[in-house]
Amino acid sequence: MSGALFAGIVAGLVVALFLLLQLVQRMSMPRAAAAALFVVLVPLGLWWVLDNYLGVVVQSTRNLFVGFSGLEIAGIFFAFLLIMIFLRVPIGLAMLVAGILGLYMVRGRWGPVMSQLRTVTVETFSSYSLSVVPLFLLMGAFAMKGGLSEALFRAAGAWLGHLRGGVAMAGVGASAGFGAICGSSLATAATMGRVALPEMRKVGYSGGLSTASLAAGGTLGILIPPSIVLVIYAILAEQNIAKLFVAAMIPGLLAALGYMLTIAVMVRINPRDGVHSPRIPIIERIKALGEIMPVVGIFVLMIGGMNAGIFTPTEGAAVGAAGTGLVAALRGRLGWAALVDCFRSTAVATGMIFFIVLGATVFNAFLGFTRLPFFAAEWVEGLSTSPYMVLLVILLIYLLFGCVMDSLSMILLTIPIFFPIIMRLDFGLTPEETALWFGILVLIVVEVGLITPPVGMNLFIINAMARGVSMMETYKGVLPFVASDIIRTGILVAAPPITLGLVWLIF
Repeated sequence: MSGALFAGIVAGLVVALFLLLQLVQRMSMPRAAAAALFVVLVPLGLWWVLDNYLGVVVQSTRNLFVGFSGLEIAGIFFAFLLIMIFLRVPIGLAMLVAGILGLYMVRGRWGPVMSQLRTVTVETFSSYSLSVVPLFLLMGAFAMKGGLSEALFRAAGAWLGHLRGGVAMAGVGASAGFGAICGSSLATAATMGRVALPEMRKVGYSGGLSTASLAAGGTLGILIPPSIVLVIYAILAEQNIAKLFVAAMIPGLLAALGYMLTIAVMVRINPRDGVHSPRIPIIERIKALGEIMPVVGIFVLMIGGMNAGIFTPTEGAAVGAAGTGLVAALRGRLGWAALVDCFRSTAVATGMIFFIVLGATVFNAFLGFTRLPFFAAEWVEGLSTSPYMVLLVILLIYLLFGCVMDSLSMILLTIPIFFPIIMRLDFGLTPEETALWFGILVLIVVEVGLITPPVGMNLFIINAMARGVSMMETYKGVLPFVASDIIRTGILVAAPPITLGLVWLIF
Protein backbone atom coordinates (compact mmCIF):
# COMPACT_ATOMS: atom_id res chain seq x y z
CA MET A 1 0.00 0.00 0.00
CA SER A 2 1.42 3.40 -0.98
CA GLY A 3 1.95 6.12 1.59
CA ALA A 4 -0.55 8.42 -0.12
CA LEU A 5 -3.26 5.73 -0.10
CA PHE A 6 -2.59 4.90 3.56
CA ALA A 7 -2.78 8.60 4.50
CA GLY A 8 -6.06 8.95 2.60
CA ILE A 9 -7.58 5.93 4.38
CA VAL A 10 -6.50 7.26 7.79
CA ALA A 11 -7.92 10.72 7.01
CA GLY A 12 -11.19 9.17 5.87
CA LEU A 13 -11.48 7.09 9.06
CA VAL A 14 -10.83 10.17 11.21
CA VAL A 15 -13.53 12.16 9.40
CA ALA A 16 -16.00 9.24 9.64
CA LEU A 17 -15.31 8.88 13.37
CA PHE A 18 -15.84 12.60 13.88
CA LEU A 19 -19.17 12.47 12.03
CA LEU A 20 -20.33 9.47 14.07
CA LEU A 21 -19.47 11.25 17.33
CA GLN A 22 -21.43 14.31 16.20
CA LEU A 23 -24.41 12.10 15.33
CA VAL A 24 -24.36 10.39 18.71
CA GLN A 25 -24.19 13.74 20.52
CA ARG A 26 -27.01 15.41 18.55
CA MET A 27 -29.46 12.55 17.92
CA SER A 28 -31.36 10.03 19.96
CA MET A 29 -29.65 6.63 20.00
CA PRO A 30 -32.00 4.88 17.50
CA ARG A 31 -31.65 7.69 14.95
CA ALA A 32 -27.91 7.90 15.55
CA ALA A 33 -27.54 4.15 15.01
CA ALA A 34 -29.49 4.33 11.75
CA ALA A 35 -27.44 7.32 10.56
CA ALA A 36 -24.20 5.58 11.54
CA LEU A 37 -25.24 2.49 9.57
CA PHE A 38 -25.97 4.74 6.58
CA VAL A 39 -22.56 6.45 6.87
CA VAL A 40 -20.83 3.04 6.90
CA LEU A 41 -22.86 1.18 4.27
CA VAL A 42 -23.04 3.88 1.59
CA PRO A 43 -19.24 4.29 1.21
CA LEU A 44 -18.84 0.50 1.17
CA GLY A 45 -21.50 0.19 -1.53
CA LEU A 46 -19.91 2.94 -3.60
CA TRP A 47 -16.50 1.31 -3.23
CA TRP A 48 -17.88 -2.02 -4.50
CA VAL A 49 -19.56 -0.37 -7.51
CA LEU A 50 -16.45 1.63 -8.42
CA ASP A 51 -14.15 -1.34 -7.96
CA ASN A 52 -16.26 -3.63 -10.15
CA TYR A 53 -17.75 -1.39 -12.81
CA LEU A 54 -16.12 2.06 -13.02
CA GLY A 55 -12.93 0.83 -14.69
CA VAL A 56 -14.93 -0.82 -17.46
CA VAL A 57 -17.13 2.23 -17.98
CA VAL A 58 -14.20 4.67 -18.05
CA GLN A 59 -12.16 2.50 -20.41
CA SER A 60 -15.15 2.16 -22.76
CA THR A 61 -15.57 5.95 -22.71
CA ARG A 62 -11.85 6.36 -23.36
CA ASN A 63 -12.17 4.25 -26.50
CA LEU A 64 -14.74 6.73 -27.85
CA PHE A 65 -12.09 9.48 -27.82
CA VAL A 66 -9.51 7.55 -29.83
CA GLY A 67 -8.75 9.61 -32.93
CA PHE A 68 -9.86 12.91 -31.42
CA SER A 69 -7.32 15.74 -31.40
CA GLY A 70 -6.31 17.40 -28.13
CA LEU A 71 -8.18 20.54 -29.18
CA GLU A 72 -11.41 18.60 -29.74
CA ILE A 73 -11.09 16.85 -26.39
CA ALA A 74 -10.51 20.23 -24.72
CA GLY A 75 -13.69 21.61 -26.30
CA ILE A 76 -15.74 18.58 -25.20
CA PHE A 77 -14.58 18.72 -21.60
CA PHE A 78 -14.93 22.50 -21.43
CA ALA A 79 -18.57 22.03 -22.46
CA PHE A 80 -18.86 19.22 -19.88
CA LEU A 81 -17.54 21.60 -17.22
CA LEU A 82 -20.07 24.31 -18.13
CA ILE A 83 -22.91 21.75 -17.99
CA MET A 84 -21.86 20.73 -14.47
CA ILE A 85 -21.72 24.40 -13.43
CA PHE A 86 -25.22 25.03 -14.81
CA LEU A 87 -26.40 21.95 -12.87
CA ARG A 88 -25.09 23.64 -9.71
CA VAL A 89 -22.24 21.22 -9.08
CA PRO A 90 -19.75 23.09 -6.81
CA ILE A 91 -17.29 24.82 -9.10
CA GLY A 92 -14.17 23.37 -7.46
CA LEU A 93 -15.50 19.82 -7.72
CA ALA A 94 -16.68 20.39 -11.31
CA MET A 95 -13.24 21.58 -12.43
CA LEU A 96 -11.48 18.78 -10.56
CA VAL A 97 -13.67 16.06 -12.11
CA ALA A 98 -13.46 17.53 -15.61
CA GLY A 99 -9.69 17.96 -15.27
CA ILE A 100 -9.01 14.41 -14.06
CA LEU A 101 -11.26 12.77 -16.67
CA GLY A 102 -9.86 15.04 -19.39
CA LEU A 103 -6.29 14.16 -18.44
CA TYR A 104 -7.16 10.47 -18.61
CA MET A 105 -8.70 10.85 -22.07
CA VAL A 106 -5.56 12.65 -23.28
CA ARG A 107 -2.93 10.48 -21.54
CA GLY A 108 -4.74 7.13 -21.89
CA ARG A 109 -3.55 5.65 -18.57
CA TRP A 110 -4.34 6.33 -14.91
CA GLY A 111 -0.68 6.17 -13.78
CA PRO A 112 0.42 9.42 -15.47
CA VAL A 113 -2.85 11.09 -14.43
CA MET A 114 -2.32 10.26 -10.73
CA SER A 115 1.30 11.35 -10.98
CA GLN A 116 0.20 14.63 -12.56
CA LEU A 117 -2.43 15.11 -9.85
CA ARG A 118 0.15 14.58 -7.11
CA THR A 119 2.62 16.97 -8.73
CA VAL A 120 0.02 19.68 -9.34
CA THR A 121 -1.29 19.45 -5.77
CA VAL A 122 2.16 19.76 -4.19
CA GLU A 123 3.27 22.59 -6.49
CA THR A 124 0.03 24.52 -6.00
CA PHE A 125 -0.15 24.44 -2.23
CA SER A 126 3.57 24.92 -1.67
CA SER A 127 3.28 28.33 -3.38
CA TYR A 128 4.44 31.01 -0.95
CA SER A 129 2.16 33.60 -2.56
CA LEU A 130 -0.99 31.66 -1.60
CA SER A 131 -0.20 32.18 2.08
CA VAL A 132 -1.60 35.71 1.86
CA VAL A 133 -5.13 34.36 1.30
CA PRO A 134 -5.85 33.11 4.86
CA LEU A 135 -4.15 36.18 6.31
CA PHE A 136 -6.38 38.58 4.37
CA LEU A 137 -9.43 36.50 5.32
CA LEU A 138 -8.38 36.61 8.98
CA MET A 139 -7.93 40.37 8.75
CA GLY A 140 -11.49 40.71 7.44
CA ALA A 141 -12.83 38.44 10.20
CA PHE A 142 -11.09 40.56 12.86
CA ALA A 143 -12.49 43.73 11.28
CA MET A 144 -16.05 42.36 11.37
CA LYS A 145 -15.79 41.17 14.98
CA GLY A 146 -14.03 44.36 16.05
CA GLY A 147 -16.86 46.65 14.95
CA LEU A 148 -14.70 48.49 12.44
CA SER A 149 -17.49 48.30 9.86
CA GLU A 150 -19.82 50.26 12.16
CA ALA A 151 -17.10 52.87 12.77
CA LEU A 152 -16.55 53.27 9.03
CA PHE A 153 -20.27 53.72 8.36
CA ARG A 154 -20.65 56.25 11.20
CA ALA A 155 -17.72 58.29 9.90
CA ALA A 156 -18.97 58.24 6.30
CA GLY A 157 -22.50 59.09 7.45
CA ALA A 158 -21.24 61.98 9.56
CA TRP A 159 -19.64 63.63 6.52
CA LEU A 160 -22.09 62.63 3.78
CA GLY A 161 -25.42 61.95 5.51
CA HIS A 162 -26.76 65.51 5.17
CA LEU A 163 -26.63 65.29 1.35
CA ARG A 164 -29.61 64.00 -0.60
CA GLY A 165 -28.87 60.30 -0.93
CA GLY A 166 -26.04 60.80 1.55
CA VAL A 167 -26.74 57.74 3.70
CA ALA A 168 -26.51 55.53 0.58
CA MET A 169 -23.29 57.33 -0.35
CA ALA A 170 -22.04 56.67 3.18
CA GLY A 171 -22.75 52.97 2.64
CA VAL A 172 -20.60 53.03 -0.52
CA GLY A 173 -17.82 54.95 1.23
CA ALA A 174 -17.85 52.59 4.20
CA SER A 175 -17.74 49.62 1.80
CA ALA A 176 -14.64 51.10 0.16
CA GLY A 177 -13.02 51.53 3.58
CA PHE A 178 -13.95 48.02 4.67
CA GLY A 179 -12.66 46.63 1.37
CA ALA A 180 -9.27 48.09 2.28
CA ILE A 181 -9.03 45.68 5.23
CA CYS A 182 -11.08 42.75 3.94
CA GLY A 183 -10.33 41.71 0.34
CA SER A 184 -13.61 39.85 -0.24
CA SER A 185 -16.61 41.26 -2.09
CA LEU A 186 -19.17 38.89 -0.58
CA ALA A 187 -17.91 39.57 2.96
CA THR A 188 -17.98 43.33 2.34
CA ALA A 189 -21.54 43.22 0.99
CA ALA A 190 -22.79 41.03 3.85
CA THR A 191 -21.08 43.10 6.55
CA MET A 192 -22.15 46.50 5.28
CA GLY A 193 -25.66 45.18 4.60
CA ARG A 194 -26.04 44.32 8.27
CA VAL A 195 -24.71 47.72 9.31
CA ALA A 196 -26.24 50.11 6.76
CA LEU A 197 -29.57 48.58 5.69
CA PRO A 198 -31.42 49.23 8.97
CA GLU A 199 -30.27 52.86 9.02
CA MET A 200 -31.26 53.47 5.39
CA ARG A 201 -34.71 51.98 5.88
CA LYS A 202 -35.18 53.92 9.13
CA VAL A 203 -34.64 57.30 7.43
CA GLY A 204 -36.99 56.43 4.55
CA TYR A 205 -34.82 55.25 1.65
CA SER A 206 -36.54 53.15 -1.00
CA GLY A 207 -35.87 49.43 -0.98
CA GLY A 208 -34.44 49.46 -4.50
CA LEU A 209 -31.87 52.20 -3.80
CA SER A 210 -30.92 50.72 -0.43
CA THR A 211 -30.22 47.20 -1.67
CA ALA A 212 -28.71 48.21 -5.02
CA SER A 213 -26.27 50.76 -3.56
CA LEU A 214 -24.99 48.30 -0.95
CA ALA A 215 -24.70 45.46 -3.46
CA ALA A 216 -22.68 47.75 -5.73
CA GLY A 217 -20.60 49.04 -2.81
CA GLY A 218 -19.81 45.44 -1.86
CA THR A 219 -17.97 44.95 -5.14
CA LEU A 220 -15.34 47.39 -3.88
CA GLY A 221 -14.18 44.59 -1.58
CA ILE A 222 -12.26 42.97 -4.45
CA LEU A 223 -11.30 46.19 -6.23
CA ILE A 224 -9.88 48.24 -3.37
CA PRO A 225 -6.58 46.56 -2.38
CA PRO A 226 -5.88 44.20 -0.76
CA SER A 227 -7.90 41.86 -2.95
CA ILE A 228 -7.90 38.06 -2.80
CA VAL A 229 -8.99 37.79 -6.44
CA LEU A 230 -6.10 40.07 -7.45
CA VAL A 231 -3.68 37.85 -5.52
CA ILE A 232 -4.91 34.81 -7.44
CA TYR A 233 -4.53 36.69 -10.74
CA ALA A 234 -0.97 37.67 -9.76
CA ILE A 235 -0.11 34.01 -9.13
CA LEU A 236 -1.66 32.81 -12.39
CA ALA A 237 -0.11 35.58 -14.49
CA GLU A 238 3.19 35.58 -12.55
CA GLN A 239 2.96 39.29 -11.77
CA ASN A 240 4.08 41.45 -8.85
CA ILE A 241 1.29 41.56 -6.23
CA ALA A 242 2.37 44.94 -4.84
CA LYS A 243 2.27 46.54 -8.30
CA LEU A 244 -1.19 45.12 -8.96
CA PHE A 245 -2.41 46.56 -5.64
CA VAL A 246 -1.08 49.98 -6.63
CA ALA A 247 -2.62 49.73 -10.11
CA ALA A 248 -6.02 48.95 -8.52
CA MET A 249 -6.10 52.04 -6.30
CA ILE A 250 -7.20 54.72 -8.78
CA PRO A 251 -9.77 52.47 -10.54
CA GLY A 252 -11.10 51.54 -7.08
CA LEU A 253 -11.49 55.17 -6.06
CA LEU A 254 -13.11 55.94 -9.42
CA ALA A 255 -15.58 53.11 -8.78
CA ALA A 256 -16.55 54.52 -5.38
CA LEU A 257 -16.93 58.05 -6.78
CA GLY A 258 -18.90 56.71 -9.75
CA TYR A 259 -21.34 54.92 -7.44
CA MET A 260 -21.81 58.06 -5.35
CA LEU A 261 -22.45 60.11 -8.50
CA THR A 262 -24.96 57.48 -9.62
CA ILE A 263 -26.80 57.79 -6.30
CA ALA A 264 -26.84 61.59 -6.62
CA VAL A 265 -28.40 61.33 -10.09
CA MET A 266 -30.97 58.72 -8.98
CA VAL A 267 -32.26 60.76 -6.05
CA ARG A 268 -32.60 63.83 -8.22
CA ILE A 269 -34.61 61.93 -10.80
CA ASN A 270 -36.79 60.42 -8.07
CA PRO A 271 -36.45 62.47 -4.84
CA ARG A 272 -38.58 59.99 -2.87
CA ASP A 273 -35.84 57.35 -3.14
CA GLY A 274 -33.48 59.19 -0.77
CA VAL A 275 -33.93 61.96 1.75
CA HIS A 276 -31.79 64.42 3.69
CA SER A 277 -30.47 63.65 7.16
CA PRO A 278 -29.67 66.38 9.72
CA ARG A 279 -26.23 67.95 9.40
CA ILE A 280 -23.94 66.72 12.19
CA PRO A 281 -21.81 69.33 14.04
CA ILE A 282 -18.20 69.54 12.96
CA ILE A 283 -16.94 68.35 16.36
CA GLU A 284 -18.94 65.13 16.05
CA ARG A 285 -17.69 64.64 12.49
CA ILE A 286 -14.08 64.98 13.55
CA LYS A 287 -14.69 62.58 16.44
CA ALA A 288 -16.23 60.03 14.03
CA LEU A 289 -13.24 60.46 11.73
CA GLY A 290 -10.91 59.74 14.64
CA GLU A 291 -12.59 56.37 15.20
CA ILE A 292 -11.44 55.11 11.80
CA MET A 293 -7.83 56.26 12.09
CA PRO A 294 -6.75 52.73 13.08
CA VAL A 295 -8.19 51.45 9.78
CA VAL A 296 -6.32 54.14 7.85
CA GLY A 297 -3.13 53.40 9.76
CA ILE A 298 -3.33 49.65 9.09
CA PHE A 299 -3.96 50.23 5.37
CA VAL A 300 -1.10 52.73 5.02
CA LEU A 301 1.30 50.52 6.99
CA MET A 302 0.41 47.39 5.02
CA ILE A 303 0.27 48.79 1.47
CA GLY A 304 3.02 51.35 2.08
CA GLY A 305 5.31 48.69 3.53
CA MET A 306 4.77 46.46 0.49
CA ASN A 307 5.44 49.28 -1.96
CA ALA A 308 8.54 50.42 -0.08
CA GLY A 309 9.96 46.91 -0.11
CA ILE A 310 9.84 46.64 3.69
CA PHE A 311 7.34 43.77 3.61
CA THR A 312 6.69 40.98 1.18
CA PRO A 313 2.96 40.65 0.40
CA THR A 314 2.69 37.78 2.90
CA GLU A 315 4.48 39.77 5.60
CA GLY A 316 2.27 42.77 4.84
CA ALA A 317 -0.84 40.61 5.15
CA ALA A 318 0.44 39.26 8.47
CA VAL A 319 1.06 42.81 9.73
CA GLY A 320 -2.45 43.81 8.60
CA ALA A 321 -4.07 40.81 10.31
CA ALA A 322 -2.13 41.37 13.53
CA GLY A 323 -2.92 45.10 13.52
CA THR A 324 -6.63 44.54 12.89
CA GLY A 325 -6.76 41.89 15.61
CA LEU A 326 -5.03 44.24 18.05
CA VAL A 327 -7.49 47.07 17.27
CA ALA A 328 -10.44 44.70 17.73
CA ALA A 329 -9.02 43.52 21.08
CA LEU A 330 -8.42 47.08 22.31
CA ARG A 331 -12.02 47.93 21.43
CA GLY A 332 -13.13 45.11 23.72
CA ARG A 333 -14.77 43.16 20.88
CA LEU A 334 -12.40 40.21 20.57
CA GLY A 335 -13.01 37.83 23.44
CA TRP A 336 -12.01 34.17 23.43
CA ALA A 337 -15.23 33.00 21.73
CA ALA A 338 -14.95 35.71 19.05
CA LEU A 339 -11.29 34.84 18.45
CA VAL A 340 -12.09 31.15 17.98
CA ASP A 341 -14.95 32.08 15.64
CA CYS A 342 -12.58 34.25 13.55
CA PHE A 343 -10.11 31.39 13.15
CA ARG A 344 -12.89 28.92 12.37
CA SER A 345 -14.48 31.12 9.67
CA THR A 346 -11.04 31.81 8.19
CA ALA A 347 -10.25 28.09 8.04
CA VAL A 348 -13.56 27.27 6.36
CA ALA A 349 -13.23 30.06 3.77
CA THR A 350 -9.57 29.18 3.11
CA GLY A 351 -10.44 25.52 2.59
CA MET A 352 -13.17 26.46 0.13
CA ILE A 353 -10.90 28.78 -1.84
CA PHE A 354 -8.01 26.31 -1.89
CA PHE A 355 -10.28 23.53 -3.12
CA ILE A 356 -11.42 25.78 -5.99
CA VAL A 357 -7.76 26.61 -6.71
CA LEU A 358 -6.90 22.90 -6.79
CA GLY A 359 -9.77 22.09 -9.16
CA ALA A 360 -8.82 24.94 -11.46
CA THR A 361 -5.14 23.96 -11.43
CA VAL A 362 -5.93 20.38 -12.41
CA PHE A 363 -8.30 21.52 -15.16
CA ASN A 364 -5.75 24.02 -16.46
CA ALA A 365 -3.10 21.28 -16.48
CA PHE A 366 -5.46 19.30 -18.72
CA LEU A 367 -5.89 22.32 -21.00
CA GLY A 368 -2.10 22.65 -21.13
CA PHE A 369 -1.78 19.06 -22.38
CA THR A 370 -4.34 19.75 -25.12
CA ARG A 371 -2.42 22.97 -26.05
CA LEU A 372 -5.71 24.89 -26.17
CA PRO A 373 -4.24 28.18 -24.83
CA PHE A 374 -1.41 28.01 -27.42
CA PHE A 375 -3.79 27.32 -30.31
CA ALA A 376 -6.17 30.08 -29.15
CA ALA A 377 -3.34 32.61 -28.96
CA GLU A 378 -2.06 31.65 -32.41
CA TRP A 379 -5.55 31.84 -33.90
CA VAL A 380 -6.18 35.33 -32.49
CA GLU A 381 -2.73 36.49 -33.62
CA GLY A 382 -3.60 35.40 -37.16
CA LEU A 383 -6.78 37.49 -37.25
CA SER A 384 -6.62 40.82 -39.03
CA THR A 385 -8.58 42.58 -36.33
CA SER A 386 -7.79 45.31 -33.83
CA PRO A 387 -6.26 44.24 -30.50
CA TYR A 388 -8.91 46.37 -28.80
CA MET A 389 -11.66 44.40 -30.56
CA VAL A 390 -10.20 41.15 -29.16
CA LEU A 391 -10.04 42.75 -25.70
CA LEU A 392 -13.66 43.88 -26.01
CA VAL A 393 -14.81 40.35 -26.87
CA ILE A 394 -12.92 38.92 -23.88
CA LEU A 395 -14.46 41.50 -21.53
CA LEU A 396 -17.95 40.70 -22.88
CA ILE A 397 -17.32 37.01 -22.20
CA TYR A 398 -16.47 37.90 -18.60
CA LEU A 399 -19.73 39.84 -18.28
CA LEU A 400 -21.68 36.82 -19.51
CA PHE A 401 -19.80 34.44 -17.21
CA GLY A 402 -20.51 36.79 -14.32
CA CYS A 403 -24.20 35.98 -14.60
CA VAL A 404 -23.60 32.34 -13.61
CA MET A 405 -20.19 32.12 -11.86
CA ASP A 406 -18.42 33.69 -8.90
CA SER A 407 -15.41 35.96 -9.38
CA LEU A 408 -12.70 33.57 -8.16
CA SER A 409 -13.93 30.74 -10.39
CA MET A 410 -13.99 33.02 -13.44
CA ILE A 411 -10.41 34.14 -12.84
CA LEU A 412 -9.10 30.62 -12.29
CA LEU A 413 -10.92 29.16 -15.28
CA THR A 414 -10.27 31.83 -17.90
CA ILE A 415 -6.92 33.51 -17.20
CA PRO A 416 -4.82 30.54 -18.43
CA ILE A 417 -6.70 30.82 -21.75
CA PHE A 418 -7.12 34.58 -22.17
CA PHE A 419 -3.83 35.82 -20.69
CA PRO A 420 -1.59 34.29 -23.42
CA ILE A 421 -3.90 35.79 -26.04
CA ILE A 422 -3.64 39.30 -24.58
CA MET A 423 0.13 39.04 -24.20
CA ARG A 424 0.48 38.29 -27.94
CA LEU A 425 -1.33 41.56 -28.88
CA ASP A 426 0.21 45.01 -29.23
CA PHE A 427 -1.44 47.75 -27.16
CA GLY A 428 1.59 50.02 -27.21
CA LEU A 429 2.60 48.90 -23.69
CA THR A 430 5.41 46.79 -22.31
CA PRO A 431 4.52 43.16 -21.45
CA GLU A 432 4.45 43.94 -17.73
CA GLU A 433 2.27 47.02 -18.26
CA THR A 434 -0.10 45.01 -20.44
CA ALA A 435 -0.38 42.32 -17.75
CA LEU A 436 -1.10 44.86 -15.00
CA TRP A 437 -3.63 46.79 -17.11
CA PHE A 438 -5.42 43.63 -18.24
CA GLY A 439 -5.56 42.34 -14.65
CA ILE A 440 -7.35 45.46 -13.45
CA LEU A 441 -9.78 45.40 -16.39
CA VAL A 442 -10.60 41.76 -15.67
CA LEU A 443 -11.08 42.58 -11.99
CA ILE A 444 -13.54 45.34 -12.91
CA VAL A 445 -15.69 43.27 -15.28
CA VAL A 446 -15.66 40.37 -12.80
CA GLU A 447 -16.90 42.87 -10.20
CA VAL A 448 -19.69 43.94 -12.57
CA GLY A 449 -20.75 40.30 -12.80
CA LEU A 450 -21.41 40.31 -9.05
CA ILE A 451 -24.24 42.82 -9.51
CA THR A 452 -25.48 41.83 -12.96
CA PRO A 453 -29.00 40.35 -13.00
CA PRO A 454 -30.23 37.69 -12.89
CA VAL A 455 -27.56 35.85 -10.86
CA GLY A 456 -25.35 38.54 -9.31
CA MET A 457 -24.14 37.08 -6.01
CA ASN A 458 -24.11 40.42 -4.17
CA LEU A 459 -27.72 41.06 -5.18
CA PHE A 460 -28.88 37.85 -3.52
CA ILE A 461 -26.85 38.50 -0.36
CA ILE A 462 -28.23 42.00 0.17
CA ASN A 463 -31.79 41.19 -0.90
CA ALA A 464 -31.91 38.30 1.57
CA MET A 465 -31.24 40.81 4.37
CA ALA A 466 -33.84 43.34 3.19
CA ARG A 467 -37.24 42.13 4.33
CA GLY A 468 -40.11 43.41 2.24
CA VAL A 469 -37.94 44.32 -0.77
CA SER A 470 -38.68 42.27 -3.86
CA MET A 471 -35.88 40.94 -6.03
CA MET A 472 -37.32 42.90 -8.97
CA GLU A 473 -36.89 46.17 -7.02
CA THR A 474 -33.24 45.30 -6.45
CA TYR A 475 -32.79 44.39 -10.13
CA LYS A 476 -34.23 47.73 -11.26
CA GLY A 477 -32.24 49.68 -8.68
CA VAL A 478 -28.88 48.16 -9.66
CA LEU A 479 -29.09 48.89 -13.40
CA PRO A 480 -27.75 52.48 -13.07
CA PHE A 481 -24.78 51.13 -11.11
CA VAL A 482 -24.08 48.57 -13.84
CA ALA A 483 -24.19 51.45 -16.36
CA SER A 484 -21.67 53.33 -14.20
CA ASP A 485 -19.37 50.31 -14.23
CA ILE A 486 -19.59 49.95 -18.01
CA ILE A 487 -18.76 53.64 -18.53
CA ARG A 488 -15.78 53.38 -16.16
CA THR A 489 -14.54 50.25 -17.90
CA GLY A 490 -14.71 52.03 -21.27
CA ILE A 491 -12.67 54.93 -19.88
CA LEU A 492 -9.99 52.61 -18.46
CA VAL A 493 -9.80 50.66 -21.73
CA ALA A 494 -9.38 53.87 -23.72
CA ALA A 495 -6.85 55.41 -21.31
CA PRO A 496 -4.39 52.85 -19.81
CA PRO A 497 -2.37 55.62 -18.05
CA ILE A 498 -5.26 56.04 -15.58
CA THR A 499 -4.54 52.51 -14.35
CA LEU A 500 -0.76 52.57 -14.78
CA GLY A 501 0.01 56.15 -13.74
CA LEU A 502 0.43 55.44 -10.04
CA VAL A 503 2.57 52.38 -10.84
CA TRP A 504 4.85 54.53 -13.01
CA LEU A 505 5.05 57.14 -10.25
CA ILE A 506 5.93 54.74 -7.42
CA PHE A 507 7.99 52.08 -9.18
